[in-house]
Amino acid sequence: MDLKSIAITVPEGCNIILGQTHFIKTAEDLYEAIVTTVPQARFGVAFTEASGPCLIRTEGNDASLVQSCTRILQDIGAGHVFCVLLKDAYPINVLNPIKNCPEVCGIYCATANPVEVVVAQTGQGRGIMGVVDGFAPKGVESDNDRRSRKELLRKVGYKL
Repeated sequence: MDLKSIAITVPEGCNIILGQTHFIKTAEDLYEAIVTTVPQARFGVAFTEASGPCLIRTEGNDASLVQSCTRILQDIGAGHVFCVLLKDAYPINVLNPIKNCPEVCGIYCATANPVEVVVAQTGQGRGIMGVVDGFAPKGVESDNDRRSRKELLRKVGYKL
């Protein structure tokens, strides 16, 4: 078995959600989960089949984001993986509806940070072992950092 690290290029101004899923209707169900939760969101969805024709299935309302999702999944090369790229919305807005899709098995990451996907290559194919999301911690927040965090949450409307 070989382990590889695949650097993911997330388009400027986007967030990515990577997860594992298991059924051909994933692309349509994720489309519906996003558009019914945040109708103004621009997004792309792609899903890799792991049997039959083993195609990358796509949906979305932004062709360039659909194309980027497809490229990301081609780079990863593992079956039963989905990729969502979001613009004008955040993962926090759509994660619960996505996790509630019956075919979604789990989420690897939901982030705007740089991402590296750790992939295992075997004789059968590839599988995601995990992700590196962003960077290592540089310290512990101070009282000033805590105040800044709380101000930011109120500024963007997530807290009163």
